[in-house]
Amino acid sequence: MSARVALATAARILRQLRRDHRSLALVLVVPPVLLALMRWVFQGQPGAFERVGPPLVGMFPLILMFLVTSIAMLRERTNGTLERLMSMPLAKIDLLLGYGLAFAAVAALQATVTAAVAFTVLGLETQGAIWLVVLLAMANAVLGMALGLLVSAFARSEFQAVQFMPAVIMPQFLLAGLMAPRSEMARPLEVLSDFLPVTYAYQALVTVTATTDLGASFWRDIAVITFAIVLSLVLGALTLRRRTA
Repeated sequence: MSARVALATAARILRQLRRDHRSLALVLVVPPVLLALMRWVFQGQPGAFERVGPPLVGMFPLILMFLVTSIAMLRERTNGTLERLMSMPLAKIDLLLGYGLAFAAVAALQATVTAAVAFTVLGLETQGAIWLVVLLAMANAVLGMALGLLVSAFARSEFQAVQFMPAVIMPQFLLAGLMAPRSEMARPLEVLSDFLPVTYAYQALVTVTATTDLGASFWRDIAVITFAIVLSLVLGALTLRRRTA
């Protein structure tokens, strides 16, 4: 593993994103706008926005980073950039680490902007520390990035990459417990949700926003999120093919 190569890869990805104004708007503008929309939707239901708002601060970044990352990596695969890189003496871990660093930096900025708007402009309140909500939003965004890198291997066009959103992310979002408590779901769905990483991402956010006493279950959720990120990156590395010049 070479830190120099990984940092060079991260710098290249960040330069590309800086020129992609639509992707930047999607990442930085859409989450606060969606939260504001939720705020107005629950205008006539006291307490409803305070219940669903804090978890959504961390869930929206996951969804959008999945979408942006899967499309960005697909472009690398389809325009020949990835093949040229893999024909060089470049370790797979360097390439993935570079992507991880670049999108982690974007995730940090996204989480900060979203939380700032939510807890200041929209007046959202939480029982736990706001900085923990921001850190979880960053972790969830990195999870979305890792899942996006993985599924990009199975898409052949940007349209197919977008289709993975309702196929991979939305079912996890619905089963995580936001729409209805998992204990009230049909038993097969409750069991299925135990194997989905977004379930633990959502539970960690609910714990942080509802109490200052985190407990063992919170750290279990963090461990599962970390494992899911690492596993997705490892599986993503297996989809990279080494080419010879």
